[in-house]
Amino acid sequence: MFRFICIVIFLILYLILTIPILLVEWIIGKFNPYARDISSLRMVQWGFKVILRMTGVNTTVIGEENIPDEPVLFIGNHRSYFDILLTYSRCKRLTGYIAKKEMERYLTLTAWMRRLHCLFLDRKDPKEGLKTILTAIDYIKNGVSICIFPEGTRNDGEELSILPFKDGAFKIATKTGCAIVPISMNNTAEIFENHFPKVKKTHVVIEYGKPIYPDELDQNTKRHIGDYVENIIRETIHKNAELV
Repeated sequence: MFRFICIVIFLILYLILTIPILLVEWIIGKFNPYARDISSLRMVQWGFKVILRMTGVNTTVIGEENIPDEPVLFIGNHRSYFDILLTYSRCKRLTGYIAKKEMERYLTLTAWMRRLHCLFLDRKDPKEGLKTILTAIDYIKNGVSICIFPEGTRNDGEELSILPFKDGAFKIATKTGCAIVPISMNNTAEIFENHFPKVKKTHVVIEYGKPIYPDELDQNTKRHIGDYVENIIRETIHKNAELV
């Protein structure tokens, strides 16, 4: 419980004290948008790393060298709020996450998310959902990677289970030809969700799979690319279960 309280206090202070920094970043962006984007990325990564230190999490990372130095579509399984902190704190390039629209209500947090090219997906409105995907496609074309958890929501089922992947997310890759990098995560729910509201020191495993280029797949596999990536992640989390 002590860890949870410390994290909440830090998060509140971070969101309050960084309001002036948002203004400074806005000014920087008037002269050098790329410098603003990079400094915003590092600022948020610093905050995430502090929170992860507070959790006491021990992370084993496999295959990070598989990530090409180009805009990619990251696809991951999703069992914990900490999945975002664990993966975003490791991004070397500008990367926007696709979050549920409900996240827009959190004021300063939303401002930081928009600064980091995050998009908000309305899961109840297909037309708005399509607009979000089209915007993500534009981001890829402009050099910004995108990360999405295509289960559509946080999976609170058994540890090695995966909810069916929604196909819409994969249009970001099939329409741009960018690489898909699978992210397979084990034991992340053990940090917090499995014993809410306690935050517990635990060991998690993150594996980045080899990049998948849609245009290099045969037509049948490309047509069912969501199932193809889902199976890779499922096989990986089963393989890595013994490492936890």
